[in-house]
Amino acid sequence: MSIDKYVIPFARTHTCNDLDEKDVGKNVGLMGWVSRVRNLGGLRFVDLRDRYGIVQLLVDPSVDKLGELSKRLNMEDVIACRGCVQLRPKEMARDDIKTGTIEVAAEELYLLNDSKVPPFIIVDDVKAGEDLRLKYRYLDLRRSPMRANIELRHRVTLVVRNFLDAKGFLEIETPMLVRCTPEGARDYLVPSRLHPGCFFALPQSPQLYKQILMVAGFDRYYQIARCLRDEDLRADRQPEHTQIDIEMSFVKEEDVFRLVEELMAKIFSEVRSVELKTPFPVISYAEAMLRFGTDKPDLRIGMEIQALDEFFEGADFRIVKEALARGESVRGFVIRNGAALTRKDVDEFEQTAKAMGAGGLIQLKNQSGELKGPIARILGVEVGARFIKALQLDDGDVLLAVVGETRRISPILGRLRVDAGRRLSRGQAHCFEFVWINDFPLYEWDEERQVISPSHHFFSMPREEDLPLLDSEPLRVRAHLYDLVCNGVELASGSIRVHNRALQEKIMNVAGVSAQKAAQRFGFLLDALEYGAPPHGGIAPGLDRIVMILAGLDSIRDVIAFPKTQKAASLMDDAPSPVDSQQLEELHIRVAKTGKQK
Repeated sequence: MSIDKYVIPFARTHTCNDLDEKDVGKNVGLMGWVSRVRNLGGLRFVDLRDRYGIVQLLVDPSVDKLGELSKRLNMEDVIACRGCVQLRPKEMARDDIKTGTIEVAAEELYLLNDSKVPPFIIVDDVKAGEDLRLKYRYLDLRRSPMRANIELRHRVTLVVRNFLDAKGFLEIETPMLVRCTPEGARDYLVPSRLHPGCFFALPQSPQLYKQILMVAGFDRYYQIARCLRDEDLRADRQPEHTQIDIEMSFVKEEDVFRLVEELMAKIFSEVRSVELKTPFPVISYAEAMLRFGTDKPDLRIGMEIQALDEFFEGADFRIVKEALARGESVRGFVIRNGAALTRKDVDEFEQTAKAMGAGGLIQLKNQSGELKGPIARILGVEVGARFIKALQLDDGDVLLAVVGETRRISPILGRLRVDAGRRLSRGQAHCFEFVWINDFPLYEWDEERQVISPSHHFFSMPREEDLPLLDSEPLRVRAHLYDLVCNGVELASGSIRVHNRALQEKIMNVAGVSAQKAAQRFGFLLDALEYGAPPHGGIAPGLDRIVMILAGLDSIRDVIAFPKTQKAASLMDDAPSPVDSQQLEELHIRVAKTGKQK
């Protein structure tokens, strides 16, 4: 152990980023971590770092005990320094940091705590892998990019609270220990010691409670809500995430849209000085699937998908002829200057298309006014000229197309469109393209279980004109369901809710939930709907994803202080972990031995 002081010896008068030339001559007290030590001409220079920045300390070994201590300093040691601010020699000045023209000549120096050799160097462009960074997250968070992400998150949260407060919303906390009511993902269960054999669930969202708050008359509610779902993870998912949960009474879709657009404009303006153009465009789910092959379209890319059936008229192309005779279609998109793609790129597109169920990929290119590609000869000159004229193909433009049922080939083309955009660096500019996707189907067909299930959840109001279809064709029922998408990322999801018990029970019954089961799982909400429930609706923007987009990142793990891995594990504290037998006995739990246990 090598520590000079357990107690801070003097006041911290400034942070490491406070000082500049106006402070020359002042005596200051600084504290932080040793970022670097350099020996030059008998003097030692120490870069001292804290949350706010870096300042250089000048340590003269001939002053009192400074020489002995400065020899012992290592990276990440915690020190306290008292000294006088002075100008740096001009040849040593830096223009990349605020304190680059000054330094602090140390008069007193104390080692408050020493550090082991860190497993990776604390620098912006760290070379360590993500697992190592997550294992030593407290070191990773010392890096300025990570610190900036956490500070950005704080600023976004502050803007949200101030904005919603000004709009008359009340921040109300809902329970973290709730009844198990699965909403599509698995619940995290919490055993009850006082009620043997019974379990709480951790909330997947505050959905039912915020609806009950509307029944209670709190017509404008919000919460920075922690939500937990035991589901498979991706770059934009975590087992626990944070959402800006919003609910309002006496509203329609358009009211929710306008509020959220104003909120997003406020966030982007205040934290990134970006002025968003509102209102955001609105596209129905069906139209989005046809035009972009996804309900999360990245509008920066362009390259919309279109029907190509008519362009193949007169072409003796058997595959297309047979497909059209079966009522299938040919759909595709144009890649402007697609000639910049490599042969490898196009081969990988074809492999992707086949892996997703396509029979193959049609590839055509305008080369000096002629259509070229594997099937260009089959199509013939006349059909080729028709393609070039109708699709306005310039020299070097490429057409990619797939044959099949529209509902099956649309997601394939959607994936290829995004892949092509990324490879050509389309949509990589620092711009933000928002779009509302609405009119989602209320139900979807679950291929695995061969049943009808809600596409989002049970509590969304069907479109009035589709109510008669609940009995006859439920899969055609559209709901007042909407998502907010930015640059291909779903930032928020919401709906106008069902506020009538009979209709709510009918919607559940169509999905196979009997009245008895509905009462068992959702009885407290159903009962509340019978006591004057107002029309209401809401939305839940994901805080993690908003910060990720603002930071220009691809993973929400980099904007969460202590995230989990893609296997839902915390490497830093080794969670989840086994518990001892006494705890299990108190909770009346017996653990079955399996090969998957730690």
